[in-house]
Amino acid sequence: MRAPRNALGLFCLLACGAVLVAGCGGGSDSGSHVNPEAEAGKSRPAPPKSAFPAPQGRTLLKLFEDVAEVHPSAKITPSAEAFYPGPNRYPFLVSEKDTKAGTAGKEIPDAEVAIYYAKVPSKAAQAKGEAFKQLAVGPFPARIESLATQPPFQGKTTTENPDVAGVVYSAEIDFPSKGEYRPLALIKEKDGWAKVGLRSIKVGEFAKIPRPGEKAPLIQTPTAKSVGGNLAELSTRVPPDTQNTVNYAEVLGKEPILLLFATPKFCQSRVCGPVVDVAQQAQHEFEGKANFIHMEIYNENDPSKGVRPQVRRFHLPTEPWLFAMNDEGIVSAAIEGPFGTKLMRKTVEKVIAE
Repeated sequence: MRAPRNALGLFCLLACGAVLVAGCGGGSDSGSHVNPEAEAGKSRPAPPKSAFPAPQGRTLLKLFEDVAEVHPSAKITPSAEAFYPGPNRYPFLVSEKDTKAGTAGKEIPDAEVAIYYAKVPSKAAQAKGEAFKQLAVGPFPARIESLATQPPFQGKTTTENPDVAGVVYSAEIDFPSKGEYRPLALIKEKDGWAKVGLRSIKVGEFAKIPRPGEKAPLIQTPTAKSVGGNLAELSTRVPPDTQNTVNYAEVLGKEPILLLFATPKFCQSRVCGPVVDVAQQAQHEFEGKANFIHMEIYNENDPSKGVRPQVRRFHLPTEPWLFAMNDEGIVSAAIEGPFGTKLMRKTVEKVIAE
């Protein structure tokens, strides 16, 4: 298994060359990113494509030279690395820049953002800046998904951490084929559009990760019974979640399964606590209809001891990941990065109905 490029010694989501988003709550103090029709920290649909500049046959470089009028005060942190030909969910976090440190600062929960891309020519994959000379594709506007859950399902790992993310942005991006793509973002600022550079995407790079329609890998997962009731061995959430009543291997191919890979304590993306809360709430909502299993990342919950064999069996390069398996043992959904209750509910309802 390959760790993220700047994992800083931990198995975590990528940070695009800097530390990951910190903070949650309200938007920019200046209000420069605020959508007046949006409530901070709430879900909202993506703006229409017409709200963003159209490429109109321009190269990626020309498009952003023409429309990007101001210097960005926001930072965008992608939250996924595995992409495939066809439609993809592209999740990311948005935060204010810490101008003193040049890193991410306070979360911005209500920005207007769209992603554009250009494909790097295969013969010039290593040529610096070559992708910017290719025709721009987009825009792909981002919707906002709240990571909030009802109070009974909020762990202290979430509520007592001021740096936990409150929302995740996601754009639906269609990649026509395998290869390397160079994405950029346009974000609405107070005085105009600003461009934000994003790391390259290699579509089709992680071919071994189980995908919808494929047979799910067979793994053994620990249960509350197998650890003698010591739930702290099963979960770094505080208090430990209860998504550990069954062994995955015993129900695979017999009953629906929601398998979540995440480590609330060690995930530097600051979204693993919220997604475990989301799954905990869904477990209560769909009690008796599906099996919910939370799988920690590190052996003995210690990053120095490497990742667990279950993580390696699924070939995961990042976390969190959510997999849904139907009662025939076929993968129904595979979701990388943070997700809210709406996407979780949609995923569970789908796998139950299959």
